[in-house]
Amino acid sequence: MLIHHARSLLFLPASNERAIAKARDLPCDMVILDLEDAVANDRKEEARSNAVAALQQGFGNRLKAARINVAGTPWHGVEMVAMKAAPVDYVVLPKVEDPRQVKDVFSVTQKPVIAMIESAKGALAAPSIAAAEGTAALFVGVNDLRLDLRIPAAVGRAGLSLVLQQTVLAARAAGIAVFDGVYNRLDDLAGLQAECIEGHALGFDGKTLIHPGQIDIANRLFGPDPQAVVDARRLIEAATGGAERFEGRMIETMHVVEARALVARADAVTPSR
Repeated sequence: MLIHHARSLLFLPASNERAIAKARDLPCDMVILDLEDAVANDRKEEARSNAVAALQQGFGNRLKAARINVAGTPWHGVEMVAMKAAPVDYVVLPKVEDPRQVKDVFSVTQKPVIAMIESAKGALAAPSIAAAEGTAALFVGVNDLRLDLRIPAAVGRAGLSLVLQQTVLAARAAGIAVFDGVYNRLDDLAGLQAECIEGHALGFDGKTLIHPGQIDIANRLFGPDPQAVVDARRLIEAATGGAERFEGRMIETMHVVEARALVARADAVTPSR
C-alpha cells in the first residue's frame, strides 16, 4: 500500500508486547511502534528491542513505522541507528520545527520520515518541512499543539482549524501525504466519527489513532464511498477525451484523473485486512 492510501494509522507503545502481537490481526493500514511519549524513560531500551523484533517479524501487508525520540534526548542517536538496520517503512519524528531535523534523521536512517507538526513554530515552518529531502508525510500532533497554542481541550478544535488547514496545504504543495491527529476520548465513538468527517472534509488522507476500537470508523470515513467508486468507474469508461456531457453534467480531463485516483484508492484498501 502507498502511504497516501492509508486511512487508519495506529500508535502502539513499543513496550507493550501484547498489544503489538494483537496488532497483526487488526484492520489498520499502518502500525506505528511508539518509542517516545507512550514509553516511560526506564523502559526505553526494552521498547527499542521490542520494536526491532516486531518489525523483523512484520505486520502482514500493513505499513510499518516507528516513532523515535527527538534530538537532544539520550535515546535519539541509538534509535536512529536501530531504525537504519530495521525493516521499517517509515520513521516518525515528533516535534519537528525545522527541516534540518528531518534531513538529519533521513541521512542517518536512510528511511523516509513522517514529520509531526506539534507547535506554533512547526506550523509556521510546515511548508519547508514538507518540502525537505526525506519527508514522506506530515502528522498533526493535536495534543501538543493545544498546549503550545494555549487552547483548552474542552472547547473543541475550532482554535486549531487554521493549523490543520495550513498543514494540509503544506503537504499538498509538496506532493506528500498528510494525516489528522489522534482523538483522545476512547469511549466517545460519536465524537471520533465527527472528527473523522471534519478531517476528511479538510483534505486529510487518514487519521492517526490510539486504540484498536477506533480503526473501523477511520477506515469507513476516510475510505472511498462505495457508490462514488461505482460512479467513477462508469465515468472513466464513458469518457472519450476533452469536455463532454456525462449523466447530466460536464466533465473533462481533470474529472477523469480524479475518478482514476478514487478507483486506485479503493483498489488499494479493499478488502480491509
